[in-house]
Amino acid sequence: MLTVKNSVRFVVAGVLAASLFVVTGGEATARPKYKDVLNSTYPELAKKHGTDGKLTCAVCHPDKDKKKRNNYGVAVAGKLPKKNETDEAKIKEALTQAEGEKSKTEGKTFGDLIKAVELPGTNEVAE
Repeated sequence: MLTVKNSVRFVVAGVLAASLFVVTGGEATARPKYKDVLNSTYPELAKKHGTDGKLTCAVCHPDKDKKKRNNYGVAVAGKLPKKNETDEAKIKEALTQAEGEKSKTEGKTFGDLIKAVELPGTNEVAE
């Protein structure tokens, strides 16, 4: 039987569930492990181009939509053994392998740009 007391319980439970979704919903797709490995692998790059000495998602994602990647992001993603990789060694290996690929800068690889302490990717979404 639906009483006032039961109605209040349903409303309170609904509000709590909705607030929990709002608080945690935005972080569900974040890949902090990628940024951590990127920052530890290329500390000079992070020091020069990072925010407070840390590189952001913008190195691989020039758009707010994190499903879109720039040319460097596509190269790194292509080297990862699986989507949402969490193994730091495999992420670092993918970064290292991507260094050998051609960048949009004529005559330079991503590795050449990184060694010159320049960001490897462009500000454009790769097609």
